[in-house]
Amino acid sequence: MRLAMRWARPSRVCADIIFCNFGPPSDIIAKPPVETLFYTDDTEMTIAVAETLLSRGTIDEDALCDAFVENYHPARGYGQGAQRILDAMKAGEDWRELARTIFPGGSLGNGAAMRIAPIGLLFHDDLDRVAHEARLCALPTHLHPLGIEAAQLLAIAVALVVRQEAFDRTTFFRELMARASLEEYQWQLSVASRLTIDDSVAVLGSGLEAHRSVITAIACFAIEPESYEGVVGRALSLGNDTDTVAAMAGSLSGAHLGIAGVPAHLLQILENGPKGRDYLFDVAARLSR
Repeated sequence: MRLAMRWARPSRVCADIIFCNFGPPSDIIAKPPVETLFYTDDTEMTIAVAETLLSRGTIDEDALCDAFVENYHPARGYGQGAQRILDAMKAGEDWRELARTIFPGGSLGNGAAMRIAPIGLLFHDDLDRVAHEARLCALPTHLHPLGIEAAQLLAIAVALVVRQEAFDRTTFFRELMARASLEEYQWQLSVASRLTIDDSVAVLGSGLEAHRSVITAIACFAIEPESYEGVVGRALSLGNDTDTVAAMAGSLSGAHLGIAGVPAHLLQILENGPKGRDYLFDVAARLSR
């Protein structure tokens, strides 16, 4: 399960402000400047996806939307568009029409991708099924092809990582590029596949738009796959939509390394309310089984 850290949630700020307030990413991860880590909207929506899969075995739109509403706490940092759609769901209004018209062509944000990891985990043996379920999961809030394909690519990336006992970078990117139909993602994946630990991923972007953040998260993982701290730290260093890029990158790191790869001191201070640490461990274990 992804950990999106709330002290990074001024997610729309630039990296130098983060560093000025909290220090470099390595220091933030080694010694978080808070007593409790509270997850953001990224993880809250991921919980809804996981709960739907556990209860229905597939992405059922009505069940998914009910789970979104049940888990919805606006203070966790939802974007304005997502809040409007979720408020409409909660009020029993025509949220489908709102999702269709709230942005020209539908939302192309990264909100569908940020919540998609449980699908890659559960259906990792069948990449076609992963792509299909990811599309269903995206549609309630994201109708733009860029938003939908980003969700599919990240879910497939999670599945590929789970399938590989040892991370094979060449196979990983070859499979992703074969699944990318949109030019934006084909180009970004070709760039990401060549980046090394000495390169910056900033060229790929770190904004709210799916095509300016999802492949970035994939690159953060692929550059340093054996280090959770390295993956998340690289994402934090970018600034802008920090929590979402880190959450997506962290989902890949978690799929590869498992819970043992997440620093224990971060898990110890993760919030543990009704749907906090213990609940997340249980949900993740049930999905894995």
